[in-house]
Amino acid sequence: MMPRVRRSFRFTPACVLLLAACGDTTPGVTTTSDSAAATTAGSTVTPTSTTGSQGSSSSGVDPSTPTGSSGVDAGSSGDGPAPTFDLPALDDLNTDDLATSRVCAECHANADGATAMRDAKSRPIAPFDLWRATAMANSARDPFWWAMMSAEVAATPAAQAEIEATCLGCHAPMARVHNEFTGLPAPTRADLLGDSATGKLGIDGVACALCHQIQPDGLGADVSFTAGFVVKPLRQIYGPHASPFTMPMKNHTGFTPTKADHVTSSAMCGSCHTLQTETLDPDGTKLAGLFPEQATYLEWRNSDFRDEGTPGPQAAACGACHMPTRDGDGVPISTRIAHRPDGADFPQIAARDPYGRHVFVGGNTLLPALLRDHADALRPNADAAAFDAVIASVRAQLAERTATVGLTAKRIGDALHIDVSVHNLAGHKFPSGYPSRRAWLRIRVTDATEVLSFRSGEVNAEGRLLDGAGQPLASELVGGPVQPHHPQIDSEDVAQVYESVMADKAGVPAFRLLRARSFAKDNRLLPAGWDMGHPDAARTSPAGVGADPDFIAAGDTTRYVVAAPAAGGPYKVSVELLYQPLAPRFAAELFAADTPEVRAFEALYETATHTAEHVAAAQIVAP
Repeated sequence: MMPRVRRSFRFTPACVLLLAACGDTTPGVTTTSDSAAATTAGSTVTPTSTTGSQGSSSSGVDPSTPTGSSGVDAGSSGDGPAPTFDLPALDDLNTDDLATSRVCAECHANADGATAMRDAKSRPIAPFDLWRATAMANSARDPFWWAMMSAEVAATPAAQAEIEATCLGCHAPMARVHNEFTGLPAPTRADLLGDSATGKLGIDGVACALCHQIQPDGLGADVSFTAGFVVKPLRQIYGPHASPFTMPMKNHTGFTPTKADHVTSSAMCGSCHTLQTETLDPDGTKLAGLFPEQATYLEWRNSDFRDEGTPGPQAAACGACHMPTRDGDGVPISTRIAHRPDGADFPQIAARDPYGRHVFVGGNTLLPALLRDHADALRPNADAAAFDAVIASVRAQLAERTATVGLTAKRIGDALHIDVSVHNLAGHKFPSGYPSRRAWLRIRVTDATEVLSFRSGEVNAEGRLLDGAGQPLASELVGGPVQPHHPQIDSEDVAQVYESVMADKAGVPAFRLLRARSFAKDNRLLPAGWDMGHPDAARTSPAGVGADPDFIAAGDTTRYVVAAPAAGGPYKVSVELLYQPLAPRFAAELFAADTPEVRAFEALYETATHTAEHVAAAQIVAP
């Protein structure tokens, strides 16, 4: 058991990476990139060893290992076997103040002999079982996160210790809490690969014993952002229910269940889903100010969905969508929240409500697919069926509760003027969070003989947007231009893409997070109720939309002007709103960096299916 330290701590904002809803870590043998630096638009990548990290409580280790070998350094330039991930499996561990999720699963996973944690149709809805395949559970196993973190370190090697320590604040938070409580240095990525308590706790991602021990101190204030939440070694597990039956948990684990309203607050989510990063020069010099790299919580506060302060007309906390208290049929859930360690019901425990399903559903289908298909390397604590369920939930969320599309058309001479309106249903921007994500409109117009008259937003098998000749747009390529926001489109060689693109201090598009100083473009769809006069407006404002009068709170309208002589009609017009959690251009800019983790992730990425995710669609017939 680790010694207790009776003090609290707060994570302070610093340069940090956060893939909200997509994080994961991988353990393995040390590999070092000796390749030449790669230069991309907005960033200069220089090679750096990832061993011997500062302040580590274990030896410097990389999460990638060369295929078919062990304990051997491997270059990533193609001279030897490609690096692969090799993460440690989850372990059972209960320290004085923290525990891995397997400890919680003894009573909070479904058991055949218990009625606890089931909905009205007896379907299993235990927190551990629903959580284990989510991005939260796998935040320290996400190979994309590992690759991005290594690219950031390669771009700014002088800041390696700070980058890694603060990245782990949200992606492996129990590692940092444990090290703070026990007087160890801030954790590094190498720690996640070892056999120490730091590594075993950290690899468990955003786990039960972390979230359920966060204090209310400062939540919702700027001091809480960028992993600024407070945890104290009180061994109290917070939940929303009054008068909990404390004896079983206390005797079995040493933790005491305690009622606390803040555990269901959006402000608690906001401590990691508001990420403000410092801008660094290649030598590590910090520029003044903070860049709002991700502001999902602030977007929600400046919307009709806020339930803080003066509630909005559609007030709903984050959990209303991401931890729903109704079952799949819309029925409110009331159930026992635990069973005995032997799998039988606790007779002393009555059904409780509200009961939140720990599905943490978002918009990421790539991560669960990679975890499912490469479980031998990433070692998640979930089976293929659990990941399939997550993917199905994500697709349902995208298709049913994210956005709608409207379509009208009128004839002006030999042209059709087609207005495509998109309405954002989410309580934040769409897309929100990490800047790798994008949505776009695909429109097709066919004449009376079903011959294609116009198209925009088509993609190839790799997910790259194409021009009228079927070639990738220049904006899809490394170093290419940014696809601008379009109030009107009359060419097949452009597309309406809703995304955020970072810019460095010179205004050049940047694909390294710590070079970001502003947004070169941010035309992501605003939530309903977004107000330029709101205190959070400056950190959530659009960029690059110009004076487009149709880009408003809750949506946008794009006009397509299509040559369509009346004699060729009637014309069928179809439009679809599509989504990618990792845009091919963003991936290509990452792959321009040369680290073992980048090469290992690239190998996994190339095995994935890059079919765009459906969000909404509409179709009309125009004369």
